[in-house]
Amino acid sequence: MPMNFAKTGVLLIVLTGIFVAMGALVGGQSGMVIAFLMALVMNALSLWKSDTMVLKMFRAREVDERTAPGYVSLVRQLAEQADLPMPRVCIIDNPQPNAFATGRSPGRAAVAASTGLLDTLSREELAGVMAHELAHIKNRDTLTMGVAATIGGAISMFAQYLQFGMLFGGNRDNGGGPGMLATLVAMLVAPFAAMLVQMAISRSREYQADRLGAMICGNPMWLASALVKINNAVRRTPNWQAERIPAAAHVFIVNPLTGQGVDNLFSTHPNVENRVRALKELAVEMGQTTAGFDEALDAGGGAFGSATQEPRAAGPWARDGQSRGPWG
Repeated sequence: MPMNFAKTGVLLIVLTGIFVAMGALVGGQSGMVIAFLMALVMNALSLWKSDTMVLKMFRAREVDERTAPGYVSLVRQLAEQADLPMPRVCIIDNPQPNAFATGRSPGRAAVAASTGLLDTLSREELAGVMAHELAHIKNRDTLTMGVAATIGGAISMFAQYLQFGMLFGGNRDNGGGPGMLATLVAMLVAPFAAMLVQMAISRSREYQADRLGAMICGNPMWLASALVKINNAVRRTPNWQAERIPAAAHVFIVNPLTGQGVDNLFSTHPNVENRVRALKELAVEMGQTTAGFDEALDAGGGAFGSATQEPRAAGPWARDGQSRGPWG
């Protein structure tokens, strides 16, 4: 979509500008040149290898019909409904329920779900989550995600190096006082600015993917129920891989960080309650009922049960009149 390409271009320019400005503040002209050359390399990597890089960040392993037949079959059927090429399907060995999509284009995309997600959600809820990730692919959001994760992560690493005086020798040419001030400014302002840029793009992106994903799977309440379950589980199940790479947290369907101090202020995801409210409104638009949804969630187990229960309705994975689970 042209708008998403434009957003990616703006993100590249702004994050690259932040990175180069950090180099100039700390290392003067030579620092600016070095930072610019590094930014060019990172931009190329993020544009062409974002799928591989993000999958490696979270140690995702690819599966197929032989190793995860139901899960792969579910993704295949949803991809067909979304009129998308079949993405690579991966599993992350992590107890926190979560999922993400990556790749620079629909033809080079991958979706990944954690073992915690597959163990926690019902069949309908999993369909809602994977449809949401396919919506990101269809909207070409995954290109923006990869760019933000790669360059935003580099800016965070840059700031960490500055704390230990490991980059550009502390800007000796500018003298102790000015050099220390420039380093302090870079340490504080650059990560803050990078997070604001990611946040501005990511929040609207999640609402759009929620809406399109609900249309792909056919029932907004499946995704709404999944979001509530995931959000509740994230609070009590840390994702240590994501905690080590906070600049990549925006790729997940729900913020995987457990909220240490600034999580709410700098969250790249909209509030889950607001997302659920929007999905309820969409369900009404589609002529579907939301009666009993809140009561079912309050009773525990989610509105559509757990992964071990029989679903209430046959989802898009049903074959020959039988409803089958997404991973069996």
